[in-house]
Amino acid sequence: MEAQPPKRPSLGSLSSFRRQSVSVSRADLITLDSLNVGAGLPLVIRAAGASLSLADWAQGNREFILANLLGYGGILFRDFIVASAAEFERFLRAVSAQLMEYTYSSTPRTNVSGGVYTSTEYPADQSIPLHNEMSYARAWPLKIGFYCVTHAERGGETPIADSRNVLRRITPNLRKQFTEKRVRYIRNYGERFDLPWQQVFRTTSKAEVECYCREAGIDFEWLGDNGLRTRQVCQAVARRPGTGDEVWFNQAHLFHVSSLAKDVRESLLAAFDEHELPRNACYGDGSPISEDALAEIRDAYEQEAILFPWQAGDVLLLDNMLVAHGRRPYAGERRVLVGMAERYDFTEVMK
Repeated sequence: MEAQPPKRPSLGSLSSFRRQSVSVSRADLITLDSLNVGAGLPLVIRAAGASLSLADWAQGNREFILANLLGYGGILFRDFIVASAAEFERFLRAVSAQLMEYTYSSTPRTNVSGGVYTSTEYPADQSIPLHNEMSYARAWPLKIGFYCVTHAERGGETPIADSRNVLRRITPNLRKQFTEKRVRYIRNYGERFDLPWQQVFRTTSKAEVECYCREAGIDFEWLGDNGLRTRQVCQAVARRPGTGDEVWFNQAHLFHVSSLAKDVRESLLAAFDEHELPRNACYGDGSPISEDALAEIRDAYEQEAILFPWQAGDVLLLDNMLVAHGRRPYAGERRVLVGMAERYDFTEVMK
């Protein structure tokens, strides 16, 4: 069935919604806006005054925030007071009490405070392609938030894209193939070429890793004294619980060896067989994904990409299934923190 266009409330309808009784008057304290004419994503909520705490305001307006997060897929909060990582975490807890630990990670991050982490610690000159957080797994956060502490001197945007629109751009035949076959992710953990398994699973116990893998439906194989290989078949297309929205939801284009720079890819393929690569992706039945298919997927993301310059103090809240995110290269100091919330376990749904 062809996915239907997303339905969003108009800014006019939000004005009437603002006039409902709330603990703190929205009409007096905020304004609603959009970044570009005709572009609904993201909704921009600005503090009208210079002394409004985002965490305090969110505590009194949780239902308003969540309704519009589902309606738009993403909200950019601007000109509020967010003075620290702890205040950012307090905001996240105001919109979702259940924050997630970054376990079974695919990228290097550092824990800053409680449920708050650094954004992916990749070199500044590299892009991070658009993706939905942890869509390479069977459990993922439904919400993800970003807090700009320091914006880059140049570049460093966090592009976003509506995952429903990405799905619509994928040709029906390719969409059908991915939906039916799904995606298999193969990972070989090690300090030289990828994250060590101790960092990914946040433990030094092999028994705990094995328990995690069994519960998550991950096939595992210990290699030598301290090596580990995992394989897991996961969804390629998913439905957002609560709304039924169908979305493109996988990271085949990130895990596949073709995502690497040509010189890096050639060096790895010269040193390893394909099943030994630090990470790779194929269809769930083990058949290869063609480079043409991956190019189509990457193009679909780029066609839907929305960019905006960060401002210090900005907070971007995304519905992680409805909206993908990435990172552009940058120059100068850049510090953006991230927090994930509301764990959704598709493995449990399947049981």
